[in-house]
Amino acid sequence: MPAILKLFSILGRVLLVLIFLLGGIGQLGDVARMTASMQSHGIPYSGIVVWGVLALEVGGGIMLMAGLLARLVALAFAFYTLALALIYHPYWTFAGEAARAQHGDFYQHLAITGGMLLIVAFGAGPCSLDALIFRRNDTA
Repeated sequence: MPAILKLFSILGRVLLVLIFLLGGIGQLGDVARMTASMQSHGIPYSGIVVWGVLALEVGGGIMLMAGLLARLVALAFAFYTLALALIYHPYWTFAGEAARAQHGDFYQHLAITGGMLLIVAFGAGPCSLDALIFRRNDTA
C-alpha cells in the first residue's frame, strides 16, 4: 500500500472523530448542562446516559483515533450519531429557516454515520493498533 494511503487512513480516523473528542472534553466541565439538554429532548435516565455518552466521545474517540477495536467503536459511534440526528435534529418538525438549519445538521450527522460504517466495513487500516495487535491489514 502506498505510504500516502496509510497516512490517509490515520488522518481520516482522526478527522472523523475529532468533533466527538473535542466535544466530549468540552462537556466534561458542564455535565449538568448536557444532562439538562438530554432531559429536554426526552432521553430517559439522562443522569446515567450522560456518562456513557462522555465515555464514548472521549474514550471511544481516543480508541478510534488509535485504531483500537476500531470496528466495534465505529459501530457504537454510528448508532450514537444516527440517534443524535433523529433526536436532536428532526428538521421535519420545524418551519422556515429553523428547518433549513436542522436539515443541514441532520444530514451532517448522517454523513458522519456513513463514515463510521465505512470503518465498520473496512477496518482501521494498516496504521492502527488493530493491525499491530491482531497482525492483520483491514483494507479488504
